[in-house]
Amino acid sequence: MELASDLVDRQGPIYREDTAVFVSQSGETADTLQALEYAKSHGALCVGITNTVGSAIARGTHCGVHINAGCEIGVASTKAYTSQIAVMTMLALALGDDSISSRIRREAIIDDFFDLPSKVREVLKLDIEMKELANLLMEEQSLLIFGRGYNYATALEGALKVKEVALMHSEGILAGEMKHGPLALVDETLPIIVVATCDATFSKQQSVIQQLKARKGRLIVMCTKGDAPSLCSSGACRFIEVPHVEDCLQPIINIVPLQLLAYHLTVLRGYNVDQPRNLAKSVTTQ
Repeated sequence: MELASDLVDRQGPIYREDTAVFVSQSGETADTLQALEYAKSHGALCVGITNTVGSAIARGTHCGVHINAGCEIGVASTKAYTSQIAVMTMLALALGDDSISSRIRREAIIDDFFDLPSKVREVLKLDIEMKELANLLMEEQSLLIFGRGYNYATALEGALKVKEVALMHSEGILAGEMKHGPLALVDETLPIIVVATCDATFSKQQSVIQQLKARKGRLIVMCTKGDAPSLCSSGACRFIEVPHVEDCLQPIINIVPLQLLAYHLTVLRGYNVDQPRNLAKSVTTQ
């Protein structure tokens, strides 16, 4: 995984045996286009994942996938983000199609793909709960979001949405790095969201929650339905309970409450949700 701008800055190694996948909502992102030209000049097979038919990345790559999320009006991406996760998961399933050892897991992921629409409808019912939470957080200056494994991306994306549209400082942090600095910020006033849904990292997230509680952290825990008592029995935490799907699809479910939280924070703080300050929908300059 590379950030396009950093790959070009470092002149990272790409060889003609490589496949490079370029992900962009607009298909016109300047630094991604520059990385595409860099990869093509080194003979790599270039694949595009974009939401815009006929865009520069769609035309410039050898092959690719249109995510078909529909036109996205707001500057801050929402449905394109979740669609990109779905497309990249399907790409991984296609690449592993001939692996007998992973057949059971593949079938479980495919089954959960079919259940995704109903699970997303279910999690959208948290809208009123997220508005109440936004009311509690609207005067705050900072928000930390801890994630791990697949949900490190959820922490980063949730924090990005809050800073983009609510203009509130927020930071997505890899939970395993908590003791390497971020723990110093924890007190009873700083709101902290911990993403601790049921996956291979669940027990480690339980430990993170206990350590934050011991330092009187102001905790908001996102967990799988039914797991709240095992995470915080003292009533010191606020919970966001979401339905369970396979771990690689869980970020699609988990990001929705954070997107709703960012939306309500923005409205309550009096900012424009669709046109954040200083930002453009497509980054066409470096």
